[in-house]
Amino acid sequence: MHMHPLLKKVKGGLIVSCQALENEPLFGSETMKKMAKAAMMGGAVGIRANTGADINEMKKAGISPVIGLVKRDYKDSEIYITPTLREVDEVVEAGADVIAFDATGRVRPDGQSLSQFVEQIKRNYPGHLLMGDISTLEEGIFAAHLGIDMISTTLCGYTPQTSHYESFNKELLVGLIHKTDVPVIAEGRVDTPELCAECIRLGALAVVVGSAITRPQLITKRFVNEMPDIKDV
Repeated sequence: MHMHPLLKKVKGGLIVSCQALENEPLFGSETMKKMAKAAMMGGAVGIRANTGADINEMKKAGISPVIGLVKRDYKDSEIYITPTLREVDEVVEAGADVIAFDATGRVRPDGQSLSQFVEQIKRNYPGHLLMGDISTLEEGIFAAHLGIDMISTTLCGYTPQTSHYESFNKELLVGLIHKTDVPVIAEGRVDTPELCAECIRLGALAVVVGSAITRPQLITKRFVNEMPDIKDV
């Protein structure tokens, strides 16, 4: 089966999610560009980035491919990863190679269905690859049915029906690989090199790692939490 050149490029590799929210110390497009460059220097095959400004800085620096998204809150929906066409436009205008968005079954802003949303994107940007972030096997199967180019396990553990998952869901990854005919990306709580490698062996096209690489405050906290308490000794 023919594989898109971009998918070939990331096959078997590590994609690093370089994102920082406004309340985090590393927030800012210049910092995220440097983070992305460091990740690529370390052997990453691609970058996942949030906001048009960050994507634009990375693309100007020659980083490719960039999986783009825009996180934005809407009062009438829990969805915040590229919820509407407004965010899709920002991602494309910034130069992203792939449009990433929430493809869960939750209600979208203005009550729009996922089917309508995907149809709109395909009509407006027929040349762009689409990455659907899902949380369950059923959502992944439906996303594949809609013709989304790749499925990512990003949101498992972050939706009401999957909130009981506190670690990476290998069963979901394997289920998606066996029950869909589109490439599957392992993402969400992939926090060790060993787990990263296991995901590839299980059949993931590629693996996305974010916090375990790019959020120093969380990385530091993991170390601090393991330190023995010797203050009273």
